Amino acid sequence: MDIEAILQGDDEEALKELKLFLFKENVRLQNEKRELQEATDKLIKERAQFRTEMDLLNHKMVQEHKRLKDENMFFEKKMEILRAGYREMEEQKDKLEKDRFRFKMEQDLWKNQSMSLGRGNELAQVLFRGANNPISLRKRYRDLLKIFHPDNLAGDDEIVQIINREYDRRKRAEQKPV
Repeated sequence: MDIEAILQGDDEEALKELKLFLFKENVRLQNEKRELQEATDKLIKERAQFRTEMDLLNHKMVQEHKRLKDENMFFEKKMEILRAGYREMEEQKDKLEKDRFRFKMEQDLWKNQSMSLGRGNELAQVLFRGANNPISLRKRYRDLLKIFHPDNLAGDDEIVQIINREYDRRKRAEQKPV
């Protein structure tokens, strides 16, 4: 269709057809323009919604990173406290072992001195000093056994034997008629 020939020509029928064609084309273009505008508006809304969701996710991610960082820092502090506690326990254990060794050495030295010098009887006299009647003698005997029993920290077999001998001797002495 040659539009210029129709416009310059005298054919009214062709002119009406051209007008009708242009009207229909104008309506079609307006409909496409409206559809295109609706699609553009929809795309803008979706983009805004996408940005909002992305901002929300970024905010959540930043908060989660901060929370993880705080938890990691808290965990590190707890680990340092535990490490310090273990170091202190090891130091106390070493000190206890040294004290136990020193005590054992002193105990052995005291035992050797008291046994080699014949101080077993003197020790028994000191331990049972003031136990003059049967009740106080038995009480003193029980108290001494609680202190020097071999299962205790300060326990010693030889001292318990000395205590037993002295208790038996004093008990027999009380039972003899006067």
